[in-house]
Amino acid sequence: MRDPYAVLGVAKTASASEIKSAYRKLAKKYHPDANKDDPKAQERFTEASRAYEILGDEAKRKQFDRGEIDAEGRETFQGFGGGNPYTAYDGFDARGGPGGFEFRSGGQGPTEDILSELFGSAFGGGARQSGPFSGFGRTGGAGARQTKAQPPKGKDIEADLAVTPADLMGERKARLTLPDGRTVAVSIPQGATDGQVIRLKGQGLAGPAGHRGDFLAKIRLKQADGARVEGANIVMDVEVPLETAIVGGKVPLTMPDGKKIALTVPAWSSSGQTMRVKGKGLPRAKSGHGDLLAVLQIQLPDEKREALEALFRKTEV
Repeated sequence: MRDPYAVLGVAKTASASEIKSAYRKLAKKYHPDANKDDPKAQERFTEASRAYEILGDEAKRKQFDRGEIDAEGRETFQGFGGGNPYTAYDGFDARGGPGGFEFRSGGQGPTEDILSELFGSAFGGGARQSGPFSGFGRTGGAGARQTKAQPPKGKDIEADLAVTPADLMGERKARLTLPDGRTVAVSIPQGATDGQVIRLKGQGLAGPAGHRGDFLAKIRLKQADGARVEGANIVMDVEVPLETAIVGGKVPLTMPDGKKIALTVPAWSSSGQTMRVKGKGLPRAKSGHGDLLAVLQIQLPDEKREALEALFRKTEV
């Protein structure tokens, strides 16, 4: 490798803060995640990281300046008279070859400190990882992020969650019985649709180490109390007395959430006719509410049956 001072573009008299600043700029510019299609940039990143592993460590910098280690961090024959040329220095293993260093468990090197500042704690040290750019990027050689091993979870469980229009109004909760017999109240997200999946973390089967998988509750909208759901609209059949259908008037209606409203029925309404009441439906995903669609069902009065029959017979004559 080239002289680390030349790699970082600093003088041999540069201060520690100047060296750190120079490496930060190079690491940010040539990081593999920002230059996926540029192998030259990845080489520059590797070279700069190796250089900073020397110059960013005060003890190693002094050893390099005295000629006791070379630009790769290996002991020189001049400095120690026959020392091992393959001795690894903290942070990188010189045996990794060009572009193939690896983290060791002996501590966190100066490059890891900088990369953690620039790209997050996922670059922090600890576990040993091999391969080019190990610990710096995403998957593969140029960048498998260092992650802490997690014990395997148990299997997820999938089941349908019956949801009624009433569940989608008010507090928007539905009851669900888990495999172990427990009953939980599941919060239904605003604007939920049929087939949408709600994940209950840690409510699935237990794994070998006791870590549970998740419970995947699939929403299944169903009709209840004469109400059904169409998008954000609630559709309800409404019984209307014959007299009201003829002369018009108001009909009391109980909504799925228990609230009562008065539905205005115009004169000469027909059975099957749909009345739309704005804003009385379900909450929409972003804002606002759907509508209530009231389907009129004209009811004939039993107590006036004979009088009505006589009236229509007389009309026919």
